[in-house]
Amino acid sequence: MSTANFGERLAGKVAIVTGGGGAMGGAQSRLFAAHGAAVCVADFNLEAGEAVRNDIVHSGGMAIAHELDVRDEAAWEACVSATEEEYGPVSILCNNAGANFRVSFDDQTLDMWNIIMDTGLTGAFLGIKAVVPSMRRAGGGAILNMGSLASIRPGGGSPAYAAQKMGMVGLNRAAAASYAKENIRSIIISPGHVDTPFIRGNNPHSPNDESTSIDNPENYNKRLSGTPMGRLMMPEDLANAFLFAASDEASGVTGSMITVDGGAAL
Repeated sequence: MSTANFGERLAGKVAIVTGGGGAMGGAQSRLFAAHGAAVCVADFNLEAGEAVRNDIVHSGGMAIAHELDVRDEAAWEACVSATEEEYGPVSILCNNAGANFRVSFDDQTLDMWNIIMDTGLTGAFLGIKAVVPSMRRAGGGAILNMGSLASIRPGGGSPAYAAQKMGMVGLNRAAAASYAKENIRSIIISPGHVDTPFIRGNNPHSPNDESTSIDNPENYNKRLSGTPMGRLMMPEDLANAFLFAASDEASGVTGSMITVDGGAAL
């Protein structure tokens, strides 16, 4: 039975959270810090990462912000080095960074495909490669990968997003099998419909308009009706699952998928 302090479940741990300035990455970063972890809030948008870092520090937690393009191998090395210099070896990696272009197979371009795959899948691969040596120095760690309903039942929408999220299942299992004997675990956490700017707002890595945004009541209600629990998930729902997966309470869990979807995949 775990002897971890439930009130400070990540004491002594060091985390890198990609997409840390976003809704889900930000929720993870804040929750991890509240439970004693030192957090590197890594984001392509440094200003967004610094805002989350400031929230954590003002609440008495430990955090730095670091600009990171997850598609850049050298940027990953710099991020790990900066985190180690500040807090010591990394014991938690959260691969949240992602992109999507919600168009049909016919309309999806090669550029769209490459952005989605490079950000979500290659970025996670590069992150694992960069962080594992640090986790070895830490004596173990937890790699936490962001999945999706598309990791369970990809539909007929964006083909690259479906391929990326199914690919994350394979990457997760490969990492789990490769590093289990070194006390390094790998888990994929798959959300259902989560109310975030990723599906509500319009930004370069996840464009939305009236036909796709949940600001459109028709789109919102369609996602809601597809969720048996009767509510969309919130970033905090996912952060709690990431917290469990990162903690010593999940010390026997690796290679698995945790689904946080309100029953949407049923």
